[in-house]
Amino acid sequence: MNTRIPLYPALFGEQEKTLLQSPAFKVSAWTYPSGVPALSLENSRGRLVVLPYQGQMIWSAVFDGCDLTMSNLFEQPKPSPTIIDTYGCFMFHSGLLRNGCPAADDTHALHGEMPCAPMDTAWLEIDEGILRLGGSYQYAKGFGDRYRASPCVTLRADSALFDIGMDVTNLAGKPMDLMYMAHMNYAFVTGARFVEPQGMQRMRLRTSVPDHVKPTPAWSAYMAQLAAQPAQLACLDQPALYDPEIVFFFDGVGTDAAGQAHFLLDHPDGAAFYTRYRPEQFEHAVRWILYTPDQQVAAFVLPSTCEPEGYNAEKTKGHVRELAAGASASFSVTTGYLNAQERQKLLG
Repeated sequence: MNTRIPLYPALFGEQEKTLLQSPAFKVSAWTYPSGVPALSLENSRGRLVVLPYQGQMIWSAVFDGCDLTMSNLFEQPKPSPTIIDTYGCFMFHSGLLRNGCPAADDTHALHGEMPCAPMDTAWLEIDEGILRLGGSYQYAKGFGDRYRASPCVTLRADSALFDIGMDVTNLAGKPMDLMYMAHMNYAFVTGARFVEPQGMQRMRLRTSVPDHVKPTPAWSAYMAQLAAQPAQLACLDQPALYDPEIVFFFDGVGTDAAGQAHFLLDHPDGAAFYTRYRPEQFEHAVRWILYTPDQQVAAFVLPSTCEPEGYNAEKTKGHVRELAAGASASFSVTTGYLNAQERQKLLG
């Protein structure tokens, strides 16, 4: 029997306090010194820290003592309307009207309006073996778009894999643009190897250079090599070459018999980071690699409805989806950590 527990801002004080505890789960709430409310969802394997009122981004993820989150500049989340001023989280919902890096002819913020959206409501759901955080945000712009976004994250008992979902409904009387990416910023693991069990038709290097990327001669030379042979970056063994960032696009991602695509970042110790999703929901996928003194990330797969080159570029490519008046779209990924035994059992 599913039980729903509404959340409200007064629950989030300066000191961490337990809201719920069962044999399988524990939920705690607090407010960071920056003023951002946070919620931890814990099971026997680890915990997620989620920001229930700031886009329901997942600030951090730690399982079996392994930190899944990118190395970043932020000791705590900051209250901000845009992701660039608090870019240190494990996952954010990128979109929904606009997505990606704005080009010179774009007017939108980096990765759109949803990453730090001020959620209207948040709640917990608990059922046998399942703990879920959900929320709702209604976007409305005078003479413009109106939609409802409902993100969620689901944790299972004794598992280091979890589900991330997003439902969006167009509440306006006209069609709306839809651009969405499940932006999972995984930790950089030196020596880790990229694995795509079902393969893909093609992997392409991003050749455009966004504003925030400042090429160096060595990086430009390496990019020329990767453009000709993108598959040569199969292992994270040359971190000095991943500054500035490297971005790949995937075409024709393969699936298993159930329609799921699987991606792994295999660690040298036999464990792995893992993501699966349905390409029927996400027509595109991206890989983002960066290694600098201040930020290290190996986002081995970012499922998306479009490529991340800004609204006008994606519109020209025909990658901007249209959501009809009153229509809804749903997205879901399963992601997390596999220990060595689970990794071997999953795909052999």
